[in-house]
Amino acid sequence: MALKITEECINCGACEPECPNTAISQGDDIYVIDAAKCTECQGQHDSPACAGVCPVDCCVK
Repeated sequence: MALKITEECINCGACEPECPNTAISQGDDIYVIDAAKCTECQGQHDSPACAGVCPVDCCVK
């Protein structure tokens, strides 16, 4: 199951470079996660990297 970024996103960009699958990109208003690429960092990190660096906790399941 892929994560998503909620409307609380402040466009800080902290999440984008943390994604090992390049699933995160700048959308029209907020950053977005490509569900086809997101693996929730399974096999790469203990928990989703984007959620770990998000200052407003908007990277959610």
